[in-house]
Amino acid sequence: MNGFADHGLDESAFSEKKGLSEGIRSFDAFPKTKPTYTRRSSTGGYATLLLIIISILLSFTEFRRWYTGHETHLFSVEKGVSHDLQINLDIVLPMQCNDLHINVQDASGDRILAGVVLQQDPTNWDQWVDSGGERGVHKLESGDMGREMEEDTHVGHVLGEVRGMKRKFKKTPRVKRGLEAKACRVFGSLEGNKVQGDFHITARGHGYMEFGQHLDHSAFNFSHIINELSFGPLYPSLLNPLDKTYATTPEHFFKYQYYCSVVPTIYTRSPIPSPQSPSTIFTNQYAVTSQSHSVPERSVPGIFFKFDIEPILLTIREERGGFMALLVRVVNVVSGVLVGGGWCYQLAGWAKEVLGGRRRVGGEYGVLHGGMNGTAGEEEEEE
Repeated sequence: MNGFADHGLDESAFSEKKGLSEGIRSFDAFPKTKPTYTRRSSTGGYATLLLIIISILLSFTEFRRWYTGHETHLFSVEKGVSHDLQINLDIVLPMQCNDLHINVQDASGDRILAGVVLQQDPTNWDQWVDSGGERGVHKLESGDMGREMEEDTHVGHVLGEVRGMKRKFKKTPRVKRGLEAKACRVFGSLEGNKVQGDFHITARGHGYMEFGQHLDHSAFNFSHIINELSFGPLYPSLLNPLDKTYATTPEHFFKYQYYCSVVPTIYTRSPIPSPQSPSTIFTNQYAVTSQSHSVPERSVPGIFFKFDIEPILLTIREERGGFMALLVRVVNVVSGVLVGGGWCYQLAGWAKEVLGGRRRVGGEYGVLHGGMNGTAGEEEEEE
C-alpha cells in the first residue's frame, strides 16, 4: 500500500534497532490498528505480563478452593436408635488411688462401678503439670485452646487426624526412684446407657453408705488434670473442650461441677478421595459449662460430670463441585481480567493523549507569543 515493496525496499530497514525492550514489546496484547500504522511499545508488553500473572494467581486460587471443597452444616433429628454410649476418661488427681470412689449413675437408675472398669495407676502430680502450666496442659479458665479446637471442627482436619491412628491411651510415666507416688491417674473407656447421667469422683466413704471406709478430711484434694474426656469412639488426637485442662484448689472441701451437652456428630466427605482414607466418622461433640465452689463439711466434695444427650444430629459434610464448573469459573476469571485490563489500558492511553495534547497546545502558544514579542522588539531596534 505504501509503495515500498513495489520499489524493492524493505520496511525493516526503517524500524528501530532491536534491544532489550524488543522482547517485552512482543507481548503487547492491545493493538489499536493495523501493524503497518502502529509502533509497539514496552508499556503494552508490561501490562500484558501483569494481566497474565494476575490471571494465573486467580486461577490457582479457584483451583485450590475447588480442591479443598466447602463445608455444609446440617442439623436434623436423630433418626437412628442406639442404646449405648462410650465414655472416655483420662484424669489425674493428687490423691491415692485407694482413696477415690468413682461411679456412674444415669437417669434410668443403672449404676456402674467405674472404679472397677477403669484403670488406676499411681503417679506424681509434677509429672503431668507444673506451677507454670507447662507440658501442653492449660488452665481451665485460660481458654488458650480455642484456636486448636477450631481446627478440629473442619472435616479435612478431622479425617486426616483419625487416619491410621491408634485408639489407645498413652502409657503412664514411671515414677522416679526414691519418690513416693502421691497422685492417681484414672483412665479408660466404659459403656453406659445413652441417656442423661452423672459421672462423679468422690472420696472413699463420702457420698455412699460404706462402713469402715471413712477417709480423713485432711487427705481431700480434688485438684485435677483432665487429659481426655470424650463421648463415643476414642480419638485421642481430636481435642474436646475439657481436654488438656487442669484446675487446682488449696481447700479440702471443694466441689467441681461440669455440665456437658452432648451432640451426635457425623463428619463426612463427598466424593471419596481414595479407598485408604476414611470418608465418614461417627463421633460426638459437647459443649460444657462449669462451676466450682467450696462446700461445708456436711456436703459431699468431689468432681461431678453431668451429661445430657441432645436429640439432634449434626452432619458436617465436605463437598467438592464438578470439574466443568471449575473450568467455567476459571474462564470467567481470565476473561474478566483480560477485558477489564484492556479497558483500563485504553482509558489510560486516552487520558495520556488528552493531557499530552493540552500540554503541546500550551507550548505552541508560548512560542508564538515569544516570537511575536521577539519580532516586535527587532522592528523597534531597526527604527
